[in-house]
Amino acid sequence: MRAPIGHFDTATPAPECLDELIRPVADAVRRRHGSVPAERIVYVDTEPEWADTATFVEHYGRELLEQSANCVVVAAKRAGETRLAACLVLSTTRVDVNGVVRRQLGARKASFAAMDLATGETGMEYGGITPIGLPEDWPVLVDAAVVDLPYVLVGSGRRRGKLLVPGKAFAELPGAVVLEGLGVA
Repeated sequence: MRAPIGHFDTATPAPECLDELIRPVADAVRRRHGSVPAERIVYVDTEPEWADTATFVEHYGRELLEQSANCVVVAAKRAGETRLAACLVLSTTRVDVNGVVRRQLGARKASFAAMDLATGETGMEYGGITPIGLPEDWPVLVDAAVVDLPYVLVGSGRRRGKLLVPGKAFAELPGAVVLEGLGVA
């Protein structure tokens, strides 16, 4: 199969390579329902040392910079309680943590979650966190610009491999809230 975006040696529908995915991601692909069938989610094998966006686009296609999204875990605090959430924004933007995220989550303070907390709670590798397979009770805040893309490159849960996902599939994830202005230049 040819990847719908980028220049990859191998591309496989995610349901056909569940063994390549970490358990929470594989389970989410297996249970996928909605207007985008799981078969349209594509796994591409990539080198883990090239996982960071800038290095990645040098090796797999510069056009991917405009078609990639980063998923970050945030910790929102209010009244002594911390609530974790995920934010998905285009890789050319940054998450508006102190504005959009804080207000959406009703938090007094919001910040990026510590690496050990993010990886421990998601079961995913840092640098590969994806919104597919996150705990179902988490809010998943998705920038509207991500949903508008035909395909988006995101992590696969590991630093090795990426997922190519139709943008509108992110709006159908458990806990998803699509927001204008979540990603800022």
